[in-house]
Amino acid sequence: MKLEGEGKLLRIFIGEADHLDHTPLYEVFVRRAREMDMAGATVIRGIESFGAGSLIHTAKILRLSEDLPLIVEIVDTEQKIDEFVQVAGDLLDQAGCGGLITEERAHVIWYRQGK
Repeated sequence: MKLEGEGKLLRIFIGEADHLDHTPLYEVFVRRAREMDMAGATVIRGIESFGAGSLIHTAKILRLSEDLPLIVEIVDTEQKIDEFVQVAGDLLDQAGCGGLITEERAHVIWYRQGK
């Protein structure tokens, strides 16, 4: 797959403890992105956060949280990202957890499949 030019960056902010049918929600997002033939997906673990509930989640040793923040990032064409946004919202609703979905324009300079 070759992807260059204007696209979108989708970010989905969730917690490490968020699950859907006993599967970590971040895994559900990555698998669904793969099923939808997205260019790729990356999960990033944060070290501290707070969200709508104002509860601080942290990786500090004295306050070790089992619900660290996660960000699922996907870059693809505008059309594919727009399709995935609806899926992501539905998955968050099914999981019954909080979260945040953002998107922004992304200029893809170079993307190729490896060997």
